[in-house]
Amino acid sequence: MMHLSRDEERTLAGEEGHGRQKAMELLVALGDIYGAKRLIPIASAQVSGASFKTIGDAGILFLEDFSQKAKVSVRASLNPLGLDLRRWRSMGVENEFHSKQARIVRAYSALGTEPLYTCTPYLAGNRPRKGQHVAWAESSATVFANSYLGAMTNKEGGPSALAAAIIGKTAEYGLHLPENRRPELRIDIESIPDGLFPIAGYVVGKVAGKRIPHITGLDLSPDEHKAFGAAMAAAGAVSMYGYSNPRHTRGVNTSEVEETISLPASELTECANSLGGDAEWDLVALGCPHCSPAELRSMARYLERRRPRRSSDVWFCTSRHAYARCPKEVAVLKKFGKVLCDTCMVVAPIERMYNRTASDSGKAMVYLPTLGKQRASFRPTRALLEAISC
Repeated sequence: MMHLSRDEERTLAGEEGHGRQKAMELLVALGDIYGAKRLIPIASAQVSGASFKTIGDAGILFLEDFSQKAKVSVRASLNPLGLDLRRWRSMGVENEFHSKQARIVRAYSALGTEPLYTCTPYLAGNRPRKGQHVAWAESSATVFANSYLGAMTNKEGGPSALAAAIIGKTAEYGLHLPENRRPELRIDIESIPDGLFPIAGYVVGKVAGKRIPHITGLDLSPDEHKAFGAAMAAAGAVSMYGYSNPRHTRGVNTSEVEETISLPASELTECANSLGGDAEWDLVALGCPHCSPAELRSMARYLERRRPRRSSDVWFCTSRHAYARCPKEVAVLKKFGKVLCDTCMVVAPIERMYNRTASDSGKAMVYLPTLGKQRASFRPTRALLEAISC
């Protein structure tokens, strides 16, 4: 059993209201399951379960009930919705889906969550510092926070992240403890062919499973780490990795790892080819995780002197924050497709609109065939930009 302070006991007894009591009950139950000794304060939360596609009618009722009884007590940002709140009609989303998504938005607003609607909250202001404890739920955000930012979080479920946001604390277990952040295997990457860093993450996730890997030879930009970690978390169940290259080391000593694996470039190329899928697509979707301002600028620079090739629909998915920072780039990209905020190809109801989707995302290669019911095709970003332009 966890040790609770007097204030925490009061909350658990219902003296601060039914909503906070239910949130505390959930945190205590999780803590007891995982052997936590106490609750610890968090700097922020990131809450998943914001799309109607993923939570359904039962999720709406839960949130509407909860929103009448509680409010968050720390900064809490929301994951992407199932649609762009302003452009949902142009996406082809049905009225009924929009109506139910709007109920979810109202419930979260009543709870006091921050309407970032992005899987990259660290690019929109909710960016924890090294060593800070947070309670984040989205898999790609969690792995980026632990691995690149050096924050400390477990991969929360939507309800547990919301409960932590309400109480302002989480149970101290798992990756909140330094002894649980040690790598269990080492993966030596020979080199990553151009544009295949999402595939490198996909392969590492398959190899690592639930283990924490330390990866040598990993020389990536922040945006490439974003895509690499997202694919790893989706293909496996990795919530943290260490890495090193000639200029930098992030993580801990690898001298006690259980296993060392070599990952040649040829294996990455072979995996990319196996995920190549179809030669023609109904939709080209970029931005999983959401495009950063730097990525929007890079794509716009490439496309600004080219003309659209109307062979498929195109989505550029990004956050409101990045959209607002890049007005000129957004104007360029809009000539080639839809620039969408608040949502992405994974949590939107694309199965009602498309059958074949191409993406540059390793994470999307996991979820498009399952959650999206798509024939998914992987291509590097530059190849997709070439395909949609001439």
